[in-house]
Amino acid sequence: MSEPRVPTEPVRTARLDLLPLRVEHAEEMAVVLSDPALHSFIGGTPLSPADLRARYERLVAGSPDPAVSWCNWVLRLRARSCLVGTVQATVSAEHGVEIAWVVGTPWQGRGFASEAARGLVAWLGRRSVRTVVAHIHPGHQASAAVATAAGLTPTDEERDGETRWRLTRAANTPPSVS
Repeated sequence: MSEPRVPTEPVRTARLDLLPLRVEHAEEMAVVLSDPALHSFIGGTPLSPADLRARYERLVAGSPDPAVSWCNWVLRLRARSCLVGTVQATVSAEHGVEIAWVVGTPWQGRGFASEAARGLVAWLGRRSVRTVVAHIHPGHQASAAVATAAGLTPTDEERDGETRWRLTRAANTPPSVS
């Protein structure tokens, strides 16, 4: 028996609104994610607005596996009312919760990824998620800093050349505030 899907809902942090992903975000996000340098650790190339729209259509439709929820948000910087990146959580009855983030190059170095990741981890904690993992390339110091800020620590486990980072909360540990 599969777990029910996890609904994605807005999350508010000090400077950001984490807005549930919509197909309509593709055009603005194609610009945010257009720097090829963003792909140096994850591979691939920037997607065109049309290709990103098609990807967002698949993400918004949800996982074909009813035991897996794809929770995706865009990051809106309230002060400028513009999108600056994304965060995501893949929630699986079998594999737990895996998170990821990306912030556009012009917006990096301002703490937005850390703030969004902390907000996401707190949101998951309010849903009684006890274990959160992320996979980070060993040379990606910025992502390691984001994971650390969100409360994750590196493990000795590796997958596809990336280090597994993990946060495990005790059953009665309240989520941190972002």
